Amino acid sequence: MAALAGLRALRRLCSVALFLSQLYVLSGRAGSLMTTKHSQPQSTFAKSLTSTSTNTPYFKAAESTEIPSYVTKCPSNGLCSRLPPDCMTCNTNYSCIYGKPATFDCKVKPHVHCVDQNNHEQENFTINMTCQFCWQLATTNYVCTNSTNCMTVSCPRQRYNATCTVRDHIHCLGNRVFPKMLYCNWTGGYKWSTALALSITLGGFGADRFYLGQWREGLGKLFSFGGLGIWTLIDVLLIGVGYVGPADGSLYI
Repeated sequence: MAALAGLRALRRLCSVALFLSQLYVLSGRAGSLMTTKHSQPQSTFAKSLTSTSTNTPYFKAAESTEIPSYVTKCPSNGLCSRLPPDCMTCNTNYSCIYGKPATFDCKVKPHVHCVDQNNHEQENFTINMTCQFCWQLATTNYVCTNSTNCMTVSCPRQRYNATCTVRDHIHCLGNRVFPKMLYCNWTGGYKWSTALALSITLGGFGADRFYLGQWREGLGKLFSFGGLGIWTLIDVLLIGVGYVGPADGSLYI
């Protein structure tokens, strides 16, 4: 009987030990699952941080490589001394003597490439120019707007307000765009030689006045037979010296 009781006690101990071992295994699996679930958002967040930190320098590099608009005006690998003023930065000296040669130290702007006389690339160079402001340049060194609203043949000769811009290869002091009063000098396409020829040959019929757009004077000459020849001779002289011009106020070509 004692042996049977001992065997039963041993079976109970084994079942308790088996239950405890299964409980331990189940608790370990649950902990690993909880750890995995919590670790996934952390890894995703870490990946997002890594991707963000990786992309940030890329965007900065893209912004830094943007080409400025002035580069289109700058010839590549040309002489530095022939670059337009928009392509360089110069230390201008306004204390130079007017009309005398002056030398200024210049530096090319970013993204601009130029060479010296020996075909070597350089950034710092000097330019030689005459000490004068842009509005003091010769008329061939700048381009101005034209006006078709003023009379070129008048006394005194009319002027108009023009906006002038210095040519790209010219260097000067001050603003490169400036206002200036200019004489009316536009043309409507009338030729002085044609007007003079018509005045000599058909002036008695008013052909010269009709050609110049002066219809009333042309009709007057036509019906008066050129003022009996006197008006015809006077018009030949006036057109010959350029006193009588087109009716729209333009110049002869």
